[in-house]
Order: sequence, then structure tokens, then C-alpha cells
Amino acid sequence: MSDFRRVTDDFSVAPQISLADVAEAARLGFKTLISNRPDGEDPGQPSAREIAAAAAEAGISFYHIPIRGAPTPEQVEATSLLLQDAETPVLAFCRSGTRSIVTWSICQATSGAMDRGELVALGRQAGYDLSSVLG
Repeated sequence: MSDFRRVTDDFSVAPQISLADVAEAARLGFKTLISNRPDGEDPGQPSAREIAAAAAEAGISFYHIPIRGAPTPEQVEATSLLLQDAETPVLAFCRSGTRSIVTWSICQATSGAMDRGELVALGRQAGYDLSSVLG
């Protein structure tokens, strides 16, 4: 069952998606999927390779930037570069969606695209507390 949480018109996050959720994401108009979940984190999760195949079948671009714990500066940079050119809307996911929204919010804050207050409010509306992440 999909639990896509809209953050902005161009970016949403979700807890772990299933292969069926990929088709649902395409039906809803998502153009890009970003997996922030390392393979094998949970025995029941589909692998990045399986999600990539489902995304290709659905006509959605797929990227895998696995994150364990807090995102590193390199992961933030990779995400930032990806988001500059990604076809929108984007759906990013991990186990709970937290790593995805944290990484995105750091990208937005460091680029100056959004200020801390705006990011915390957007996170709250999507069900995430970003207040401690953005200092």
C-alpha cells in the first residue's frame, strides 16, 4: 500500500515502496524515483535492482543513493546534483522516508533554495520533524 507523502509539488517521500507501488507512482505522474535504502537492510525489502526494473517498465527514471544513518556530505552532493536535472515530480524513499526527506532538506538549505523555517514546516506537513536536523 503506497504511502506517498507530498513535500512540494516537485518532491515527495515515502517509506519503503513495493514493486506494485512503482506502477502506482507512475500512474500518479512521478517521473523519477530515488532509493535511499541500502540493499539488504531488511530481509523483506525489494532490492534496488528489482525496483530499477519495475521503474524501467513503468517509464520512470531510477537512482540509488543508499544512506545509512545521517547522510554524508558526498551523499548530499550526489542528491543535489541529481535533483538539478531530475525530471519532476520526484519520489524518494527509504525505510521510513526520514533519510530521504532529511537529505532533500539539507540540499535545499545548503543551496539557499529554502530557509530552515520553511523546511521544518514542510517536513511537519509530511509527517517528519526536521527541527533538530536543520539546527
